[in-house]
Amino acid sequence: MASPKKKLQGLVAATITPMTEHGEINLSVIGRYVDYLVEEQGVKNIFVNGTTGEGLSLSISERRQVAEEWMTKGRNKLDQIVIHVGALSLKESQELARHAAEIGADGIAVIAPFFLKPWNKDVLINFLKEVAAAAPALPFYYYHIPALTGVKIRAEELLDGIQEKIPTFQGLKFSDTDLLDFGQCVDQNREQQFAFLFGVDEQLLSALVMGATGAVGSFAFRDLSTLCSNLVLGCRKRKPS
Repeated sequence: MASPKKKLQGLVAATITPMTEHGEINLSVIGRYVDYLVEEQGVKNIFVNGTTGEGLSLSISERRQVAEEWMTKGRNKLDQIVIHVGALSLKESQELARHAAEIGADGIAVIAPFFLKPWNKDVLINFLKEVAAAAPALPFYYYHIPALTGVKIRAEELLDGIQEKIPTFQGLKFSDTDLLDFGQCVDQNREQQFAFLFGVDEQLLSALVMGATGAVGSFAFRDLSTLCSNLVLGCRKRKPS
């Protein structure tokens, strides 16, 4: 079973994709971006080519180039680089997953396909399973963002028995305002030690109290990173009543 060097937790910066004024990706900025996150904000985990990075608006070639540059510039500076490889095409998603493994990414994440949508849990898991199998040595995370995908399958339902189908599954990026669903994900999967990464900035404090182990956000502030880490540790130390 794939496992990260250490559990993905705390603050994970959802990176933007730098662009020139002509709409071309601007790779020259990424080295400075890494230094800013690490030295100015104390953030060492990143989520590349996700919603904030407009990954679905980039070509496959552009996504590969962006991922490669983050890996090159982040080597020995960042702790974990998770690459979002979701796409409408299964083959393209598999291609991006294989590429992430080839360049040494620390994990991959996938959203649900959202044009011809999966209509139940089994169909969605079959899609995710095929993508995960393309990078069998990498930790796999499901990116739950129903407001954008329109896929309303509850995350709590999806997680039920998911490691039996996807052995590399390590956690969930939960970008939804349904805190009941999120709380049930945490409560019903405590033994699995999944990473529960919350993705709605405005509700982060509530999610941390409910058991989130970290956050993937478009903010990246040192004080919030410390707060996130302290709350995670504090919740772990509390004994259930």
